[in-house]
Amino acid sequence: LSKVLDLPPENLIKSISAVPVSKKRHVADFQLSIASVIENSSSDCLAQDLHLQAQKLAERLKCDAVVSEISAGPGTVNFTINRELLAKAVLQQVFKDGSEYGVKSEIFSAVPRQKAVIEFSSPNIAKRFHIGHLRSTIVGNFIANLKLALGHEVVRINYLGDWGMQFGLLGVGFQSFGNKEKLKSSPLQHLFEINKAAEDENTKKLAKDFFRKLEEHDEETLSLWKQFRDFSIEEYVQIYKRLGVHFDEYSGESHYREKAQEVLKMLEDKGLLQKTTKGTGIVDLSEKKDLSSVCTVMRSDGTSLYITRQVSSSVDLAAAIDRMNKHSCDTMIYVTDKSQSHHFQQLFQILKLMGYDWVERCQHVSFGLVQGMKTRRGEVIFLEDVLNEVRSRMLQNMTSAKTTKEIQDPMETAEKVGLAALIIQDFRGLLSSDYQFSWDRALQSRGDTGVFLQYTHARLHSLERTHGNAQLTDVNVACLQEPDAISVLQHLLRYDEVLYRSSQDLQPKHIVSYLLTLSHLAAVAHKTLPVRGSTPEVAQARLCLFQAARSVLANGMKLLGITPVTQM
Repeated sequence: LSKVLDLPPENLIKSISAVPVSKKRHVADFQLSIASVIENSSSDCLAQDLHLQAQKLAERLKCDAVVSEISAGPGTVNFTINRELLAKAVLQQVFKDGSEYGVKSEIFSAVPRQKAVIEFSSPNIAKRFHIGHLRSTIVGNFIANLKLALGHEVVRINYLGDWGMQFGLLGVGFQSFGNKEKLKSSPLQHLFEINKAAEDENTKKLAKDFFRKLEEHDEETLSLWKQFRDFSIEEYVQIYKRLGVHFDEYSGESHYREKAQEVLKMLEDKGLLQKTTKGTGIVDLSEKKDLSSVCTVMRSDGTSLYITRQVSSSVDLAAAIDRMNKHSCDTMIYVTDKSQSHHFQQLFQILKLMGYDWVERCQHVSFGLVQGMKTRRGEVIFLEDVLNEVRSRMLQNMTSAKTTKEIQDPMETAEKVGLAALIIQDFRGLLSSDYQFSWDRALQSRGDTGVFLQYTHARLHSLERTHGNAQLTDVNVACLQEPDAISVLQHLLRYDEVLYRSSQDLQPKHIVSYLLTLSHLAAVAHKTLPVRGSTPEVAQARLCLFQAARSVLANGMKLLGITPVTQM
């Protein structure tokens, strides 16, 4: 193409893509989009012109040892690769690159390596860990995994709700109903119970005094607050471990209460802070400076620093500025539900007004709401409840299946498979869309579910266990010419493009649908291309194909935050 079009090869990489596998017909392997290589091709370039251009170009190109067929489609030129070469090249690449298959592709060669700070999960201590926090946790973890796999440096931050009037209530409540042993053994549960018990008017008055003492650094109240925080984090770390998630930094609103005062002073010095008649501090964000759009950054009472995320806060401004100074990162990503979009818009606007140009590199990745996630006992309260529930339901399903007897650790397997079910149900659509959660749908073993991915991985793994690992050097690729084998190879060819798409829009759904298709194609090939009973040469070649499929399936699952199981 480079010769015929007189363009450097690197300019063409973006214009050539692998063709998605179709069940209905034999498809080519690669296609060139004509619109992207034609000079002055504007959007009003007619479809028939493009088709004509494609035909003209196809006629100028000759088949050779690599390309066995060239044809023109609607606005594309399609290339079919020599079948044996396709099998050899794809399998070689998958085996050579291993866990880096796809991310080493030349598609990523022009992408600069960067440093990203990602804030996700961020529960409030002693309040319910609701399903939104679970979504934030798995979405943030996916973004971090993907960036890390692509060679970027990643800092994972958990920004806790660890300050504010609720700690006044907790402090007073703990003095009345608290139990040191319970606080140590199950802090989240105990603090939640205290929070519920401490809701009468008299307690609220005492709570204000307690919180004021906390703000004034009173040693006794601070030491109690620190216990609440430390024990809670310890328990969270254990629960996150079950999810396969870790953080580099546990930060929180409490870290920034002094710095928030400095931010208010900076706003004042820059003439951005205005006081209302009630004494509230606001920043005018309107274009005409007529107060038609304002953001509250300071309350009028003494506890001006604790401002919830629903009211844009000096605390969040201080946290953003501090992080940029500390990590000097190329991009800063916040992962929260979409009800906070307005908050982040305002936060970024104020940072811009303050003269921080790096705010252009800040991004809010928002997601929709999940309805209907309840455990058998009723409402979901803690993340642990969700994990226990999915494990017990999965265990039940596995026990009633006929093939589950010989697993070494059924509890752990049930947890990993159950987690895959949760993650795939969550990641199948656009992150911004709300969805109705259903245990039955998530845990189905057939269809497009996480259970099906795990099942496929375990089946392919058992082939390797039974027949040993295939050595690529002994493989005769002429044995992989059946349509079902070709379909798997063609699909493996596209993996890098799917990773690229997800890296551009940070949506996991591209990878999810790729892996589901890979599993369906592998399941069909597993039926029609048996290893057992074939001649040694054919068996080796097929084993090699299935090993490659399993390797890519495992890589993709790990990016999504799923641990592949080897038995099920």
